[in-house]
Amino acid sequence: MTQTAEFWNTVYDNDTAPWVIGEPQPAIVALEREGRISGRVLDPGTGAGEHTIMLTRLGYDVLGVDLAPSAVAYARRNAAEKGVAAARFQVADAVRLGREPAAAAELGVFDTIVDSALFHIFGTEPETRADYVRALHTLAKPGGYVHVLALSTAEPGIGPRISDTVIRESFGAGWELEDLQPSSYRGRVTGLVAAEVENLDLNPAADGIIDTAAWLARIRRL
Repeated sequence: MTQTAEFWNTVYDNDTAPWVIGEPQPAIVALEREGRISGRVLDPGTGAGEHTIMLTRLGYDVLGVDLAPSAVAYARRNAAEKGVAAARFQVADAVRLGREPAAAAELGVFDTIVDSALFHIFGTEPETRADYVRALHTLAKPGGYVHVLALSTAEPGIGPRISDTVIRESFGAGWELEDLQPSSYRGRVTGLVAAEVENLDLNPAADGIIDTAAWLARIRRL
């Protein structure tokens, strides 16, 4: 079941989020270098804000949003510490935006939406996932792109994992799935997932960093 804002607040307050690695995801860095990010950018589920910080530093007009106030506070501190005071963050519930189009419209439309490890948390909740995809459709301009980096069922690992079928079925009418490829997601072992890592007999690096199978999808809004 999708966690509450209180849960997400706790992992940021206690610094136990396994997805907070102190840098952007390598797959998202590669997307930018390949010229796949342009125009006005939305970073939903921004978390520690690493992608918003990176893209702001590179000159993009980008907004990071997150359900959890503690995540937004964390991201703002992170941006300040990294000397990127212009990075913008806002508390927003992406699922609610799908249920309330007027609320989504207040954010405006975006040329590029970069979803790093948000989509997959709705993997077992079709109705919630549909609401989120509806929000993405409202927020993306016609012809705009959504990039989804999501943990994959291709191999066992920590976190909620989804099949490529879930991505294909979720982005149907109103979308064109242009590309869907195996990728990798980088995390760290914290107390929140230590038992799971041990049970799965995974082998993180000495610093606790672990790379795991993921999907990287490029979807165009029609």
